[in-house]
Amino acid sequence: MKIAIARTAGFCMGVRRAVEMALDASNRTCGPICTYGPLIHNPQVLQVLEEKGISVINTIPDHGAGTAIIRAHGIPPAEREALKQAGFDVIDATCPKVIKVQSIIAKHARQGFAVIIIGDKAHPEVRGLLGYAGENGYVAENMDALAALPAFERAIIVAQTTQNTEFFAAVKSWTRQHYPDYKVFDTICDSTENRQAEVKRLAAAVDAVVVVGGFDSGNTRRLYEIARETGKPAVQIETEGELDIQRLGNAEHIGVTAGASTPNWIIKRVFRELENRLIYREGPLRRWCHLLQRKLLLSNIYLALGAGCLTYAAAMLQGLNPSMPAILTAMFYLLCMHTVNNLIDSTSDRYNDPDRGNFYQENRHLLWAMVVGSGIGGLTAAYRMGPLFVVLLVCMSLMGVIYMISLVPRMAGAAIPPKIREIPGSKTVLVALAWGLVTSIVPAIAGFGSIRPETVPVFAWAVSLVFIRTAFFDILDMQGSRIAGKETIPILLGENRTMYLLKLLSVLAAGLISLSALAGWVSPLGFLLGILPLFMLVFLFSYERRGFSPGLRQVFLMESHFILAGVLAGLWAVLS
Repeated sequence: MKIAIARTAGFCMGVRRAVEMALDASNRTCGPICTYGPLIHNPQVLQVLEEKGISVINTIPDHGAGTAIIRAHGIPPAEREALKQAGFDVIDATCPKVIKVQSIIAKHARQGFAVIIIGDKAHPEVRGLLGYAGENGYVAENMDALAALPAFERAIIVAQTTQNTEFFAAVKSWTRQHYPDYKVFDTICDSTENRQAEVKRLAAAVDAVVVVGGFDSGNTRRLYEIARETGKPAVQIETEGELDIQRLGNAEHIGVTAGASTPNWIIKRVFRELENRLIYREGPLRRWCHLLQRKLLLSNIYLALGAGCLTYAAAMLQGLNPSMPAILTAMFYLLCMHTVNNLIDSTSDRYNDPDRGNFYQENRHLLWAMVVGSGIGGLTAAYRMGPLFVVLLVCMSLMGVIYMISLVPRMAGAAIPPKIREIPGSKTVLVALAWGLVTSIVPAIAGFGSIRPETVPVFAWAVSLVFIRTAFFDILDMQGSRIAGKETIPILLGENRTMYLLKLLSVLAAGLISLSALAGWVSPLGFLLGILPLFMLVFLFSYERRGFSPGLRQVFLMESHFILAGVLAGLWAVLS
C-alpha cells in the first residue's frame, strides 16, 4: 500500500497570497471586512473566512464601510472604482498572474486590437478580463466558438490562466494556420501547466488518482479530466467525507493531487482517511506498527523519549556519566508541557493537524491524567537530584503558565501583546530554550554542581536542534497559524527565508560541536554528534525537493533525530 502526493498539490502562489491577505486583514483590522465575490473557489476556505468575520458581497452597495477585498480572480476596472466610490478601503488580492493578463488586454484594447479570451464565459476571471477589453472583447470556450468569430484586422489571443494546456496548444496551432497575423500570448499560469503535467506523470505511476478540490474550481475540474483521460480510475472530492474507496478498485498505489484553491488541511484529512482505510488491507503486524507509531507521535511519548535521548547525549558530550534522574526529569517535564500546550491551545490543530486535534478531543481525560502523572514523575525525578532541581522545575513550569495567560489587559492598538505567546516568533524560541535547559543545563548542574565552559557549546547545539525541529513544523503549519492569528517565525520571515535560516543553523551547529570537540572543550563524541545537524540539513533539502507529506512518516523522521542522538551516544559509550 502506497500513497503518493503530487508535489504541486494545494495552494498556488496567487491563492496563497489572497488568503494570507484576507487573514492578515482580519487579524489586524477592527472594522468590517468583506470580499467582493468569493475570494477563491473552495467552500471550506470560505467557511473559515466567514468564521473570521469576513463576509461576501456579490453586489456593490451605494454606501459601504470597512474593507473590501478584491477576489483572486480579479474584477473589471469599473467595479473596482465603484467599490472605492461606495466608501470601501480596497485591498486588491488579484493574482499577479491575472494582473499580467489584464495589463496585456488593456494595452492592446487601447490600440484598437480585438481581444479573444480562451476560457469559460461564466468564470469570474474571464468576466474580469472582459472588463479590460471593453467593446473589443470576445470569449471562445471551444474550437467551434473560436472558428465562429469574425475575422479581425488586428487581434490578440490570451488564455484564462487556468486553461487546459493541451486545448490552448490546439488553439495556437489553429491560429497559425488560419490567422498568422494574430498575436498569441501564453498566459496560462506556470503553476497550472506544472500541475497538469504532474497529474499525467502521477497517473502513469499509480493505480488510481484522487483529485481534491472545490467542484466550482475550474483548475481542479481540469485536473480531474486529465486524470480520467489517462484511463486510470479517478475521483474528485471536496472533503474526506466524500471518499468512496470502492471507486478506486483494488488500487495498491494511489496518487493524490489537489486544485490550486485546496488548503493543506483538506489534503491532510484526505491523506489520513486513505491511510487509515488502506492500512486494513495490510497484514496485522503492519497495522499494529502503524497504530503504535501513530499513538506514540500524537501523545508526545515519542517526543519525550527523544528528550531523554538528547539529555543522555548532552551529558556524554560534557564528560558526565548520564544521570537517570536527569534523563527522567527532561522526559517527564517536556511530555507534560507539550501535552498541556496541545490541550489548551488546540485552535490551529483543526487545520494544521486534524488527526491530532481529533486525538486530543477523543482522549482529553486520559491525556490530562497523563499530564498529572508526568508532572508528578518530573518532580519526583528532580527531587532525587536535590531540592534545587525541584525549585528549578517548578519555576520553569510557572514560566510555561505565564506564557499562556494574559499579563496585561488587552487594549486596542496597544504595542505590548497581553500574552507572551502572542509575541511574534516567541513560541519557537522559548521551546528551544526550555529544551536546552532541561537537556544540557540540568545534567551539568547535577554532575558538576555548576555550569562549566563545556556546557555552553552543548547547550547551543541542543537549542539549535530543537529550534530547527520546531521551526520546521511551523513551516508545515503556516496555513493554520495564520487562521489562528499566530505570528510564527515562518510567517514573519516567509517560508524561503526560514528554510535558509534553518539550513544555516544546521551547518553552524555541526561546525560548533565538531570544533568544540577538536579544541577539547567537549568529549570527542562531538565529532560523531556533529553529523546530527547535517542529517537535519539533508532532511530539509529532501523536504524542499519532495514537498510536504501529510502522513506520519515526515513527523516521525524529524522527531527521530533526537532518538538518534541517544543511540549514537550509547554506541560511543559501548565502543569506547
